[in-house]
Amino acid sequence: MAVVASSLLASCSSVAAVDAAPDASNPLCAEMMVVLPDAIGDAERRPTTSQATSAWGDPSQVVLRCGVEVPTPTTDPCVSVNDVDWVAHEDDKSGIWTLTTYGRTPATEVVLDPNVIPSSTVLASLSDAAAKIPAQKACVSVDKSEEL
Repeated sequence: MAVVASSLLASCSSVAAVDAAPDASNPLCAEMMVVLPDAIGDAERRPTTSQATSAWGDPSQVVLRCGVEVPTPTTDPCVSVNDVDWVAHEDDKSGIWTLTTYGRTPATEVVLDPNVIPSSTVLASLSDAAAKIPAQKACVSVDKSEEL
């Protein structure tokens, strides 16, 4: 099975090596981390090496880091799942997606390969936990019939 090819993702060991984000010690990250799901789809949650991080699957199918830089205005699409806005960025070379909460400080980043695990499954599983960090902004829609 393909794995997410990113420096954020771990090898096949039982503990995932994930770098902490700059604001990982923010107390709001702790509130979110304690309510993360034990599984996303068939991928079980496993321990990581850094504060405010999590990984699901072995090898990792989904990697989460809380405390990343808050996204600035972008042309990347923004999707809303369970009242949480996520900015989606696809790496042109690898096809790996990085989804970052928008309008919440600190921001949460999720890295996944949509060919391995559906982004809809991941975001539906993680949005309730991400909502523990209060929203201060929302994505702006250019076309009233659809969000960016």
